[in-house]
Amino acid sequence: MDRLKQANLYRSELIPVSGKLVERYNKCLVKLGFSKTKLKTFHIDGIGWSPEVAEEKGALNYLNNGEANPHGIIISPLQKGKPVYLPFHSFDRDMMKFVFKIHDQKIKDITRDCAVCLDFDQGIDAFYEPLDVLKYNKVAINFHLIDNLKHVQKEQLQLVETFKRANNFIDESLHQQILDSAKTFGDLRTRNLDLHELQFTTDSFYTRAFGGVYVLRDFIKPIVVFEDETWHKEAIKDTNYDVLIYHIEQPELMDKLRDHVIIEYDLEKAITTKRYERIKKFEMAQHLKNVNHPVKDILNDPILFKSYLNKLDIKARKKVMSVERYLEKLETSNQYKIADIVDEKLFEALHKPHSSLDAKHQDLIWKLLVNISSKDILFWYWYDKEAFYSNFKTWDDSLKDWAVETISNNI
Repeated sequence: MDRLKQANLYRSELIPVSGKLVERYNKCLVKLGFSKTKLKTFHIDGIGWSPEVAEEKGALNYLNNGEANPHGIIISPLQKGKPVYLPFHSFDRDMMKFVFKIHDQKIKDITRDCAVCLDFDQGIDAFYEPLDVLKYNKVAINFHLIDNLKHVQKEQLQLVETFKRANNFIDESLHQQILDSAKTFGDLRTRNLDLHELQFTTDSFYTRAFGGVYVLRDFIKPIVVFEDETWHKEAIKDTNYDVLIYHIEQPELMDKLRDHVIIEYDLEKAITTKRYERIKKFEMAQHLKNVNHPVKDILNDPILFKSYLNKLDIKARKKVMSVERYLEKLETSNQYKIADIVDEKLFEALHKPHSSLDAKHQDLIWKLLVNISSKDILFWYWYDKEAFYSNFKTWDDSLKDWAVETISNNI
């Protein structure tokens, strides 16, 4: 991963946590029902998730109390606008933007000497069946301060009122109570510590619950797509919901997405794009064996590319060039079908969200398309970083160099 880190492509916007902030973070963990971290320094993202703490605990989703109960931690105003590197839901980033949009100034004030625990409550105590994800509608975002600060604030105000009554101003024990509270928690009398509950409405989304599920419910008919085959088989037994249910590898899924005007393709336009060049080069890299040149050079140099293309066996060669072969044949006759010539995964990779979709839905559909066919390394990096990182580790060093260069230059 060093290549990605050097290019600022690997969790480059994490916030360092040390000293007093570690203590506050631990208080949040305990308040949310988790165990403390033993780490003295670590990093967090916009929602308070830490890769180091996740590694220590051996649990990526250590901020979840079960799949139905995710949480967040805010210990610094610097978290505003920072990425959420391992979102449990596709809308987690939008929820954090919403939180800071409404409560930005209060968060700045509170995190001077306190921390905020976030409870994302969708009204579901626990998941029992895979189609329970359809119950997602509104998420209530609740805020809890460590050290019972709001209660301490009330106590300070009561102490001051007591001080003002009769001759209490000469009561030395009362003086000491006020001083002790101020030293421990600061003067809270004029602080605004009221972070009222927020309501966030969901529509179509992705969740990592049940092995990964896409819920598309803003189209002709609700569609639920499972990444996990076991949970897919379980879901199709449920007849309580009028929805279309697919496994992500079912060929029928792409047909249905096209029929519902969710995705589209235009091969003639596609082959003129940088995206097609990335897909073709990455496909080529999968077939290179016993090369005498760096993979990066083979992919970037047209002469070397052609040379090694001709060294591939005929089956691999036809696969790499299948789209262009199909379009060439189509110029002489319309009897050819895409499925007869174009590799299925290459064809799937050249789809895109339908132009009629709004930006939010386009991002979700891009993520779905990337998970269906991971051929475009740039979009793979954008829309499914964790899967990209996992695969990146297995690549040839020269292929890694090409990937880093391609992503860094957005080419």
